Amino acid sequence: MADYITTYGGTHFYPLHPEADKFHIEDIAHALSLVCRGNGHVKHFFSVGQHCINCAIEAQARGYSRKVCLACLLHDAGEAYLSDVPRPFKQSLPEYRELEERFLAVLYDKYLGEPLTEEELRQVKAIDDDMLYFDLKILLDEPSDRQEPEMKSRFSEEYVPFEEVEQQYLELFEVLYDR
Repeated sequence: MADYITTYGGTHFYPLHPEADKFHIEDIAHALSLVCRGNGHVKHFFSVGQHCINCAIEAQARGYSRKVCLACLLHDAGEAYLSDVPRPFKQSLPEYRELEERFLAVLYDKYLGEPLTEEELRQVKAIDDDMLYFDLKILLDEPSDRQEPEMKSRFSEEYVPFEEVEQQYLELFEVLYDR
């Protein structure tokens, strides 16, 4: 049995040993456009790709650096290869979290050129948490004991066909990626 997965673009990707040259933004955009947030426990299909796009747009609206905006777009890219694991369950999987961190380190090195600073990590996490608030509220009618975050962007959690999400993801990547 092979210890690799074959990506959308035909790359043999070894999930336990991520290599920068095996990450392709087209594979990431395609897969994330097809992975549903919340493990599918939502009112309608809402992709991880849409969530990442919303996060990147919010980072832009907050005036964050291009690097942080791109990190927001890429922050869940590991899910294109590892699948999505709901946050409460992920907390009990230290090996999964380590692997996910290794993915992001290799991915950020490839596309950002360097790791995020502590402040940049805080900014990405804050946006991800703020978007999660709206994911839960809009997609699940789940109440929260935290105050509604103030968002700077206009975003939608309506259904968007995966082909459109994939295209939007790639277009935003092209705007944010500084070769």
